[in-house]
Amino acid sequence: MTGSDNSKRLAFAICDYLQDSISNGAIKSDDAEGIEVAIQCIGEAFGVDTADVAQQKDFSIKPANLPKIFDIFLATQQKATSTQKTAKPVAAAEKAVPAGPAPVSAEAKAKAEELKATGNKEMASKKYAQAIDLYTQAIALNGENPVYFSNRAAAYTQIAKYEEAVEDARKAVGIDSNYSKAYSRMGQAYFCLGKYHEAIDACDEGLRLDPGNASLKQTKTTAQQKLDDSKSGVATSSNASAAPASGAGGMPGMGGMDFASMMSNPNFMSMASQMMNNPAVSSMMKNPAMMQMAQSMMSNPDAIASMMNNPEMAKMAESMMGNGGGLPNP
Repeated sequence: MTGSDNSKRLAFAICDYLQDSISNGAIKSDDAEGIEVAIQCIGEAFGVDTADVAQQKDFSIKPANLPKIFDIFLATQQKATSTQKTAKPVAAAEKAVPAGPAPVSAEAKAKAEELKATGNKEMASKKYAQAIDLYTQAIALNGENPVYFSNRAAAYTQIAKYEEAVEDARKAVGIDSNYSKAYSRMGQAYFCLGKYHEAIDACDEGLRLDPGNASLKQTKTTAQQKLDDSKSGVATSSNASAAPASGAGGMPGMGGMDFASMMSNPNFMSMASQMMNNPAVSSMMKNPAMMQMAQSMMSNPDAIASMMNNPEMAKMAESMMGNGGGLPNP
């Protein structure tokens, strides 16, 4: 059936409906004359005549009629509207779900590794601010590598930003819960904050993963000693004197330092161990004068303070001390 035929069929159905409405009284008798004129006009406009038997056969929709067809249309429309209302919240919910992080490209990973390696060199040169900036750039390129956060934690510890160090260490273990080095960084940072319970907890987590780790054991032992001293009424140093600051585990200028606390600091002990493995230090210790001075220091810790009042000795000590407990991961 052509489009023209469909138009005629619709016009025929309208005329048929209007005539039925006159017959069944749906239209008042006063209005019937006007409707009959309308039927005639529609018929002439579309070329249909409801009285024509041939057209009845071609165009009539009986036994259906317009009211029935309209009811079906309304029911279908209502169902479609209901389906759309149900689907919209689902679609909105799906749209609200944030997409996961985009995969890190091989190029980004390679560049991040270069930045980390450069940051490690800056750490070795005691340029901690530059190292932090380089590790931060590496993290921006690849935030899925726990080593970058752990190394930045080490750099933060060196400049006495212990809260930041703890935060980075936590991010590192959040990425890889089996990364024991991050627990070591966390334990040292907590120790420097004077949060000995937290330091011990962090060390316990690290030792669970790496039972033989000497740095974790030393930090835990020293933190436990601090707690035991506090419980027994022994005066403990303030956080500032107990916590290592910048440079070699935290002794800028060396003046005003509580040397008893310094000797119990795990960072300092780790640094001292590295110093003794330095060939230059080993050679220097063969000097009888240096041996005598070392013995004096061991028997009288106050002698360290007196010695460090000598600018030349202080400069020599600072140049020897290196990174202490803050060596980055390669």
